[in-house]
Parts: sequence; structure tokens; C-alpha cells
Amino acid sequence: MLPKYITNYKYLRIQGRELAENTMYAKGVFSMCWQMIQSDIMDEEDRELYKEIDDWFAHTLPWPDPCKKQEKVVCFFKTENSDEMFKWLRPALWLLERYNHPYYLVLTNDPGEIVYEDRYQVAVKVPGEIIVEPVQESWSPD
Repeated sequence: MLPKYITNYKYLRIQGRELAENTMYAKGVFSMCWQMIQSDIMDEEDRELYKEIDDWFAHTLPWPDPCKKQEKVVCFFKTENSDEMFKWLRPALWLLERYNHPYYLVLTNDPGEIVYEDRYQVAVKVPGEIIVEPVQESWSPD
């Protein structure tokens, strides 16, 4: 069962600090784990664990067409149907923690313009422009 604070939101994304080259958006949990395997960071037992996790997702979740085409999209998990999915995500998060790979849980009810949706996930367009605003004046008395 998911914690209540997560189920208060419709969508969840697990992402890191590094940007994906094709989207210039923070890499997701699967990309981060594969990067650790390709960089030879994980030991063999942990690699096998992650491959088992990835196989489950590959056989259970449909592969979104926009992702197949490497369009500028990012995926968010739906929290409403996610108990079984999170049984498999928890070990992936454990692997990120085990290898000190920082990640963030992004919870939202409005992930952006949805271009793909299935029972477990949505894919949204990566915003085409980054809005840059001036930094507010410091509120510090010093």
C-alpha cells in the first residue's frame, strides 16, 4: 500500500539530477539504473536484480509510442493503480540509495500536456521553453 501523501496526488515521477540528452529533462528511474549498469557501478548481483525489475516493467507496462520514437516526452506513473508497480519500484529505489545516486519523488496533479496514457502511466510533452524570471530580492535582514 502506498503512503497517503503519495495517493493525494495523481502522478509520480522518480527522477535524478542529470539531464537526458534527447529531452534536456531530468532522467527517470530506469535511465538512472541503466546508467549505473553501463558505467559498471553496480555489482553483478545488483545488476541481476535490476534486470529482473526492468523485465517486469517491460512485460507489464505498455511501451509508450512517443518513447519508442524518442520524442521529447517524460513519463509519470499514475498513483491510482500503482500498488503492484511499487512493489517493483521499491527495490529500484533501494539500488539508487545503495549506490548513493540522488533522486527525487515528484508528485503532481498536473504533469503537463499528456500525449499518451495507459492504465499505469502518462507521457507528457517536455515544455518547449524554459521560463526564466529574475531572482527576487533577498528577504534576509543582513
